[in-house]
Amino acid sequence: MRLKINLLMLMLLGAMTASFAQTEKNVWKTLTEVTYEIGNDEYGELYLPVFSENIQKMEGKEVSADGYIIPFEGMFKPEHIILSSLPLAECFFCGSGGPETVMEVMLEDPIEYTSKRVKVTGKLKLNAKDPEKLMYILTEAKLVM
Repeated sequence: MRLKINLLMLMLLGAMTASFAQTEKNVWKTLTEVTYEIGNDEYGELYLPVFSENIQKMEGKEVSADGYIIPFEGMFKPEHIILSSLPLAECFFCGSGGPETVMEVMLEDPIEYTSKRVKVTGKLKLNAKDPEKLMYILTEAKLVM
């Protein structure tokens, strides 16, 4: 009987862990639920993001995202990084990814650049107005791994 209870608890724990891991991985998938409308500023037309209801529900909440640090020449700051869900050769700035595949990350503690995949956690801020910033910004962020 005791063995059955232990096995049941292990199965339940495994299912909860798998569900949590799936939720963690799906942050980038959810962030792809964005469309664009054409707007204008003093320089002409620009595309403005229109966030899905799922994305809007995430605003202000803590989320985790894993990805690659984009090393901009002269722009890398150890406490303010650009994180891409795609490797460098495929990222929005360097290859085939769209703007929904990158986010600005404002870290509480500076980190060192690495070309390896990293994971960060922070509060998600949505940006639909300021074209000088990315549309996804993670504030109060911490490096998880």
